[in-house]
Amino acid sequence: MTLKVIGSGFGRTGTMSTKLALEELGFGPCHHMLEVMQRPDQPAHWAAIAAGRPVDWHAVFDGFNAQVDWPGAAVWQQTMHAFPEAKVIHTERPEEDWWRSFSTTISKFFTNAPTMDLPPHTQDIFRTMSGWFLKETFEDHTDRDCAIAAYRRNNKAVRDLVPADRLLVFHVADGWRPLCDFLNVPVPDTPFPRSNPRDEFWAHFGGEPA
Repeated sequence: MTLKVIGSGFGRTGTMSTKLALEELGFGPCHHMLEVMQRPDQPAHWAAIAAGRPVDWHAVFDGFNAQVDWPGAAVWQQTMHAFPEAKVIHTERPEEDWWRSFSTTISKFFTNAPTMDLPPHTQDIFRTMSGWFLKETFEDHTDRDCAIAAYRRNNKAVRDLVPADRLLVFHVADGWRPLCDFLNVPVPDTPFPRSNPRDEFWAHFGGEPA
């Protein structure tokens, strides 16, 4: 098994809905932050990546046909070369919508995680993420202007570096058609998945902190 789809979009751009859609289309399992939290073999891979050690990308994504969301979205430039046949799906949403969602979920989580009552392995995972891609991606993830600047940089880099024939810039509001056309698969006779509102995000961590 090898990656057929690489997701380069930031978290909170519809990555969970895209994960569910890809799995419904036959491109599962799809790697997502949830898999890093739930699969015992995953955290060690990302700790090694964060430490700058040599990486066997096929081992990191062993058992997966697709990847979306962080932390995989932080290494799309590397995986794009490691999996040269894979197509790149870049999820986006309007930047102010993204900031409102990001600031009340991922950014708020990383701000509060050190004082939250989380299982030890979850604390370890997010300590790794905070010291690695969050620090490298954002000058200050709590500052709107800094965060949006990072969002724009990534969106531009994807457009500049991914060959056009490998790239779909995807808005989940557009539903099945652009995704299915890009992947050359039939459009399902089911509604496009809609998932991961704010309360669903915080349910993974026992509720939203005050």
